[in-house]
Amino acid sequence: QVQLVESGGGLVQAGGSLRLSCAASGRSFSSSTMGWFRQAPGKERDFVAGINWSGGRTDYSDSVKGRFTISRDNAKNMVYLQMNSLKPEDTAVYYCAADPGGSYFLRGGYDYWGQGTQVTVST
Repeated sequence: QVQLVESGGGLVQAGGSLRLSCAASGRSFSSSTMGWFRQAPGKERDFVAGINWSGGRTDYSDSVKGRFTISRDNAKNMVYLQMNSLKPEDTAVYYCAADPGGSYFLRGGYDYWGQGTQVTVST
């Protein structure tokens, strides 16, 4: 069992930055694939970024590549999403997700989800 709690969301102006954090509990965190997803009003939940168990491999959606960075600290059971150059279209609820099976595929197959944190980017 893995429990995930996101934090760090808020209101920011376009061009600004935010850092999301995800605190994970559970013995399997260090071997888990971790990801961030987002869901805007009226839209489906979309993949944003993923990271493998060691942090040595990452993947990003085209819409955030070059602006967002995913990282993890296995000693602290934490996953982060640094978001720079934010745009109004980044406005969404952001979710942290975990795959304790440590899948090689970073864009899906997640079993556990956090409750989400709201990110709002104003013009």
